Amino acid sequence: MRHSPLTLLTLARIRLFWREPSAVFWSFGFPILLSVALGIAFRNRPPEPVRAAVQEGPGAAELVKALSQGEVQARLMDQADADTALRVGKVAIVVCPGSPRGYEFDPTRPESRLARVVVDDVLQRAEGRVDVSKAVDHPVTAVGSRYIDFLVPGLLGVNIMSAGMWGIGYVIVETRTRKLLKRMVATPMRRSHFLLSFILMRLVFLVLEVPVLLGFAWLAFGVAVRGSFLLVGALSLLGALAFAGIGLLVASRAQNTQTVGGLINLVMMPMFIGSGVFFSAENFPQAIQPFLKALPLTALNDSLRAVMNEGAGMMAVAPQAAILTAMSLVSFGLALRFFRWT
Repeated sequence: MRHSPLTLLTLARIRLFWREPSAVFWSFGFPILLSVALGIAFRNRPPEPVRAAVQEGPGAAELVKALSQGEVQARLMDQADADTALRVGKVAIVVCPGSPRGYEFDPTRPESRLARVVVDDVLQRAEGRVDVSKAVDHPVTAVGSRYIDFLVPGLLGVNIMSAGMWGIGYVIVETRTRKLLKRMVATPMRRSHFLLSFILMRLVFLVLEVPVLLGFAWLAFGVAVRGSFLLVGALSLLGALAFAGIGLLVASRAQNTQTVGGLINLVMMPMFIGSGVFFSAENFPQAIQPFLKALPLTALNDSLRAVMNEGAGMMAVAPQAAILTAMSLVSFGLALRFFRWT
């Protein structure tokens, strides 16, 4: 039976993928191992006590005793040891006894600012302070607000990006360096067939990658999809198309694996850091937020989190979907224009 060049090329790409154990591991095993490690490291647990040092001096013992009644682990130290403990992060604050009482802490460290509030509150209450008005705490731990709920969509997004960049861009250049592309020029196929076969191969494995990661996250950590599964799949599809196109574009002219490796890292690193994979992109200055929002990985991560954690609908993620669609069309069009066989 006569098959089209596109069909044969796509089947060849799929067979080559399955014959590479390392490729299978990085596509399926690594995201799961990373989610396990980070999920355990940042699991929900009781609040850790504030670590504080009390400098030796008159009244220091009474301060240590008062702090021990609250959520503070206080240790009596001389000035040199206390300064060292604060500098290396063993304690978040140093209490200096006297009148008035002094606090040494680093205001640029969030844990130190928190320690300043907690320690002063405990000592003020021990000295008889009475609140003007009473308040009641209502601790809330909801699915969707945990770190693992934030992490899993980011891992899914970065896995889609990595597979598109390394699984397509690097493989094409490696094929070029082995002089295999020259042989393909003589076959009855078009340039578009060759490039589209990589994209179709990525879409086939996307059908497996997304359910595997989301299914494991649900079984191991209870990470739920509050929105539409179909919308999650559609956004993953757009992300795969966008990064497949970028991978093709990066590999269109690179002559060796060292060059394409550098180009891939140059493209991926800003998104890996600034697109909110492991922490919110809102931590960056407001002046660069428009640039971060325009990155395809930011659009993919933000839209996946909106659907999975907030139950957002199609209209809510339309701007991010538009960015991914535009990136897909532009990158593939440019790759088709600039790609060369040698």
